Amino acid sequence: MLRSDMGTEGQRRPTVVLGVTGSIAAYKAAHVARLLVKAGVRVLPVMTESATKMLGPATLAGITGESVRSDMWAPGTAGELHVELAAAADLVAVVPATAELLSSLVAGSASDLLRATLLSARGPVVLAPAMHPRMWSHPATSDNVATLRMRGVELVGPVVGEVASGDVGEGRMAEPEAIAAAILGHLGPRDLEGRHVVVSAGPTVEDIDPARYLSNRSSGKMGYAVAEAAVRRGARVTLVSGPVALQPPSGVALVEVRSAHQMQAALAHALGPELRGADAVIMAAAVADYRPATVHEAKLKRVGPVTLELVPNPDLLAELGRARHGARPVLVGFALETVTGDDLVSAARKKLEKKRVDLVVANTAVDAFERDDNRIMLVDRERVRSLPQATKRALADRILDHLVTLLKD
Repeated sequence: MLRSDMGTEGQRRPTVVLGVTGSIAAYKAAHVARLLVKAGVRVLPVMTESATKMLGPATLAGITGESVRSDMWAPGTAGELHVELAAAADLVAVVPATAELLSSLVAGSASDLLRATLLSARGPVVLAPAMHPRMWSHPATSDNVATLRMRGVELVGPVVGEVASGDVGEGRMAEPEAIAAAILGHLGPRDLEGRHVVVSAGPTVEDIDPARYLSNRSSGKMGYAVAEAAVRRGARVTLVSGPVALQPPSGVALVEVRSAHQMQAALAHALGPELRGADAVIMAAAVADYRPATVHEAKLKRVGPVTLELVPNPDLLAELGRARHGARPVLVGFALETVTGDDLVSAARKKLEKKRVDLVVANTAVDAFERDDNRIMLVDRERVRSLPQATKRALADRILDHLVTLLKD
């Protein structure tokens, strides 16, 4: 029998049965399990016999805190384990899903514990295919994929890349972050369903000459976390991103830009006439305040002291605040400061009023730049809410919680 599971606050955690099959990509299932556990999900691992040759069951057990199931007839098993697993699961995922698994799922096979659990499942099913490109492109696999999609199964990937043999093509398993995001998208609140949210992220880059530019230390992690969380909560997301070293979240419409003027144009296109094309704009990007007055066509030579004339860039957030009519779109700005405490709150309130926005996310440079976590304050016209240090992914959801309230109001 499966033990009952309750979270730290007495509430049942969402539960995922994570199936693992015998692909060389099985080692990535451990990363997916880790991401799900960090997101507060209970993970029940089920491995096929061949999967145990690729990944040690003890690894998954240690990450999830759950026993690994692989045998319907294991000693001490009472009742119908596959039925119990399916009943306990809010979602069943298979990472990786081999060509043979796809085929057997189409046929309704119940030849082992994982397949029997899949056949018993009545909630969402997410598969992350992984196989050689020749197998993925075979007509039999194409037919199986079409059938599974028709039945409502979600496939994440595969993607184009190098596979175990060294060949390159479509068949490489999607990255763990994309798979976890797809799974979490079925588990969290869908309170942004039908909304269009535009998110800006990362730095802007202002060229001096073909070899040099002005920029800042923004990594884009906060904006990307907000975009990922918004997709998970049902929003249609346009992500306008400056140059970053990040993979775009699965499901976003990515618009890559370089300069402040390019970001200005991308936002105008995404928002449309009178800003009516979106329900909310979250300006997490660190837009350069200044740009060189002249962009030199040839590389500047080192000949002694150089004076660089700078001119102001457009204030994109203030432009949006002046241009909107009424309360839509909801505008969320970020205030990055080097002051703390009351001075940080004061700076955020000034930005709130001056730029005519609805919410300011205030943080300090030392807490925010080039980190996976942050400490923020949410400042609106009514109150200041200080949030403890947490991962940027967790804080993204707190920002969106506030956004949902603003959209309802």
